[in-house]
Amino acid sequence: MWHDLLTALALVLVIEGMLPFLNPGAMRKILRTMSEIDDHSLRITGLISMVLGVVMLYLVN
Repeated sequence: MWHDLLTALALVLVIEGMLPFLNPGAMRKILRTMSEIDDHSLRITGLISMVLGVVMLYLVN
């Protein structure tokens, strides 16, 4: 179980590191835009992301 969890965490770090490595200007623009969005919208976006992740895990397994 720990092996799978650490593997998943490592993949998240690799995937999230791709955008700033490949296109740092776009990353700055995204972060600037996110800083201007209200908290409620960010929470809804996070919730949608988590739900989609759970659905993907269910479909894959």
